[in-house]
Amino acid sequence: MLEYASYALVLFSLAMYVVLDGYDLGVGMLSLAARPERRREYGEIVATAWDANESWIILAGVVLWAGLPGVYAVVLPAVYLPLTGMLIAVILRGLGLEMHSAAGGYRQGWALLFGGASLAAAVCQGLVLGAVLTGPHQRDGVFTGGAFNWLNHYGVLCALGLVAVYLLAGAAWLQDKTEGGSRPEVRRTGRALLVATAVMAIVLSLLLPGADPQRFDVHSLRAVLFWLTVGAAAVAGGVAWYGFGRRPDWRPFAAVATMTVCGLLGLVALTAPVVVPPALTVHQAASPHSSQLFLVMGVGLCMPFVLAYNLYAWRSFRGKYTDPVERPLPPLPVRTRPSTAPTVSEGGARTVVRRIALVVLGILATALSQDVFGGVADWIGPVGVTVLGGTAMAAWIAGDRRDRRAGHFDADAEAESAS
Repeated sequence: MLEYASYALVLFSLAMYVVLDGYDLGVGMLSLAARPERRREYGEIVATAWDANESWIILAGVVLWAGLPGVYAVVLPAVYLPLTGMLIAVILRGLGLEMHSAAGGYRQGWALLFGGASLAAAVCQGLVLGAVLTGPHQRDGVFTGGAFNWLNHYGVLCALGLVAVYLLAGAAWLQDKTEGGSRPEVRRTGRALLVATAVMAIVLSLLLPGADPQRFDVHSLRAVLFWLTVGAAAVAGGVAWYGFGRRPDWRPFAAVATMTVCGLLGLVALTAPVVVPPALTVHQAASPHSSQLFLVMGVGLCMPFVLAYNLYAWRSFRGKYTDPVERPLPPLPVRTRPSTAPTVSEGGARTVVRRIALVVLGILATALSQDVFGGVADWIGPVGVTVLGGTAMAAWIAGDRRDRRAGHFDADAEAESAS
């Protein structure tokens, strides 16, 4: 039964990722069509919690790797290319977001990088989803297909459907966080995206390949659960339709999140216990019992901290977004130093050399502990690495404090005072 607990953890992590990082990606894609003066605002809204939102897909990957290794053996080689593209897009998206936020004003290049990478990440995720649902070519739990088997008609439709879902979540989130658009404009955009999402959901459901080897009996518990999720999604869709452009502004996003969760549960009701079509079940893909127990306990202890971080970020940045008021910093006091004190350039060079030496020593100690050079892990084990790491950190902090007291970090202040 522990394998089903691992499966539940994967589903929960994926649901949290699609709901939370889905609106991040949606806001990024919507920024491509926004006015230049609003793109920075969209980026600042996302910057409050995007890193915490993406942590859920890491948890899902860890649970799959340790709890359901059979899924990794089949799915990972089947989707290497789109998965690599997604990772590159996520890195570029974070780069564009952080650099634009630190620029102090609107920068078109960073804004477009954030929006374009968000679109690329969503498309790659849809292609991965399509490849999994159509069933990778496998034999005895080993992938036997080609490098481009993921590129098919259903995968392209999944990419379009996932982009529509993310755009809808982003539009609902923007209604909750901004006041820039008029109510009629927000209503038109949200309802148009809601219709597009519903159409794509129907098309993908009708074209979904038969993943369950057993017949889908209309009187079975599976069918009852499926139609319950369909009904709940329809009700949530009606709430979102009515809520777009009306107060309270949080209602559309809550409805869209409910629709997303219902869609995932409906997909599980159609396919479970098959986890990779056409016939790889949860039991067949599971790791040994001891690994399952360790995984459920370890991830179960980590999830409350991730949830607490998400809740803290939501509470800290609740309400509408407002542009921060930038206040000029007070001038730094000019310090007089004895004539025998070293110059700023000399102190800075010494600081750089010391930091490089400490980093190299840390890497060398880690390499020795991992037997990189062969036969030395006996005398530099985990305790030795801990002692060396603590000593290096203490030397780093002590050296920086000494240099700060000596004024080696005040080069900008000296240059301004001199000019």
